[in-house]
Amino acid sequence: MDETISTDSYSELPVSEFAFPGPLRNRLVSAILDGRKVTTTSLVLEYEIVSEPLPCEGQRSMVVDSINQPVCVIETVEVRVVPLGEVSIGHVKDEGEGHSTLSDWRAAHETFWSSQQMIESLGGLTLSLGDATLVVLERFRVTERLRPSTI
Repeated sequence: MDETISTDSYSELPVSEFAFPGPLRNRLVSAILDGRKVTTTSLVLEYEIVSEPLPCEGQRSMVVDSINQPVCVIETVEVRVVPLGEVSIGHVKDEGEGHSTLSDWRAAHETFWSSQQMIESLGGLTLSLGDATLVVLERFRVTERLRPSTI
């Protein structure tokens, strides 16, 4: 059983939300907590639309589960911006989602990025994704487990 650590000292950290609340986030948070997920991919456009800077090495954030409860602190150890067509199989496998081919990974990500939830989060913007679409490849490590996820 994991020991619960007070989250009071982490309240100043930015929140990291993987996917949207629900089954996908539950799977991703579980993969982070058990060490299978150490990379993630996002669209550069996501950061541009909300006028947020890209993640940077050394940045720490608090991961929340589907009920918005903090579960761990992660630290970004590498950030690269590359065209979607240049994502490597190593990055794909380190995402911990079980994709064994680039085409499976890409299909799953394009489905997510084209979902109604994503369109709404981007202010109604419908995306046209292609090999040249810029993505942010982020590698991270768990630095502290705050409490076990209840999902």
